[in-house]
Amino acid sequence: MKQGLELGISQHLALTPQLQQAIRLLQLSTLDLQTEIREALETNPLLEAEDDAPGSGDDEAQPQAPAREQPDRALEFDGNAEIPNELPADNNWEDTFIDLGGSSGAGSNSDDDNADFTAVSSKPECLYDHLQWQLDLTPFTASDRQLAELIVDAIQPDGYLGQPLDELLATASEARSEPVDETELLAVLRRVQHFDPAGVGARDLGECLRLQIEQFEGIDPQLQAWALAVVDHIALLADYDYKALQRVTGLSSEAIEQAIRLVQRLNPRPGTALDHEEPEYLVPDVLVRKISGVWQVELNPAIAPKLRVNQMYAGMIRRRDTGADNEYLKNRLQEARWFINSLKSRNDTLLKVARAIVQRQEAFFEEGEHAMVPLVLQDIADELGLHQSTISRATNRKYMHTPRAIYELKYFFSSHVSTSDGGAASATAIRARIRDLIAAETPGKPLSDNDLADQLQQAGINVARRTVAKYRESLGIPSTTERRKAARRRL
Repeated sequence: MKQGLELGISQHLALTPQLQQAIRLLQLSTLDLQTEIREALETNPLLEAEDDAPGSGDDEAQPQAPAREQPDRALEFDGNAEIPNELPADNNWEDTFIDLGGSSGAGSNSDDDNADFTAVSSKPECLYDHLQWQLDLTPFTASDRQLAELIVDAIQPDGYLGQPLDELLATASEARSEPVDETELLAVLRRVQHFDPAGVGARDLGECLRLQIEQFEGIDPQLQAWALAVVDHIALLADYDYKALQRVTGLSSEAIEQAIRLVQRLNPRPGTALDHEEPEYLVPDVLVRKISGVWQVELNPAIAPKLRVNQMYAGMIRRRDTGADNEYLKNRLQEARWFINSLKSRNDTLLKVARAIVQRQEAFFEEGEHAMVPLVLQDIADELGLHQSTISRATNRKYMHTPRAIYELKYFFSSHVSTSDGGAASATAIRARIRDLIAAETPGKPLSDNDLADQLQQAGINVARRTVAKYRESLGIPSTTERRKAARRRL
């Protein structure tokens, strides 16, 4: 094999650090962006928010007063000046029950007057920590405590016991190196089941509800007995078969009704009262309003802070000084300019995309979901001359405040279904039609998915039964059978 060196010319695309930063900022949500801005302000002395600057001007884009000239030819800089070329580049992200979200047992009072203002951290306590805290305060023998710890470890975030008793027995026996009696394990489980929140440690829904009824404070004993009798037949309750409930419990229809009212106040997933993710608050990125008959789109000023270069530090930079302090300021200056430009690029792109969406979906803003037109990312990309991936980043976790509601920008994109006149209907509009048809159906004779498909066909929308079922389920609407049962319940 002959070896040698050959010279050739080739081209390849490389993302500059500034472009990489612009792409990263574009894909951040509003809350993440605000965190990013705070970190940049804290770590870069050359970057400042205009509101924080004493005697600050209006806008970074407006001319700034130049720094006072230094006797040793300090670099003059204003907010619009280009960075000199010699500055080094920086090369260095369950529907039947009402979920009250709280405990029905003791200690569930959330009155502000009883709030603990001495708490060190505002981070919500998880279910496991809450149970462990109660375990530490409960007197157990050494052997029973070992079983209680095993039970607490097996409780899932929703509050239910996540392992069968035989598995827990096997684990406990292995830990003790001797068989553990099931009666002993059940006795300890019963004590753990009296921990807060009420219903915790249950092995099924029926037991969960029974535990909450037993621990319900101030309940009338007769009503408690009725409710316990009803949840003993949870399958009949789930099927809304109240006649069968009356027959097997011997209770009157009035007693059944009162018992069900109590059951509906319980929490079928008691662990969620504590073990939950912190909510992600929706902060709209853009605001849409109709002014003088025209839909106007603007950035939310609350999430678009004005940043600028700190003039005092910029004025300290000297052109020919190669000292460490001067080089540090030069690098931070370039980073500040990059960050400001990247943030502006993000906001400009987001605003362009939002305006294009509003223009395409103007009928939606006027008439609602029924008027939503089919729209895909590539449509907006072609209109704005941007790549589809850029549109995807600009619409993911970005929100639009409208007179109707707050929507994620992705909401306005949907697939289409052909119509008999050769046009197309958006999936969103079809879902709205399905919801309206079901809302208008006769309660005792709910429409099947086939019926819905037929009615859509009559309206000129060619959609299969399985597609109707998919859209119905995405709306959270029960099946025909479940709707019929619910109708019987209301009679």
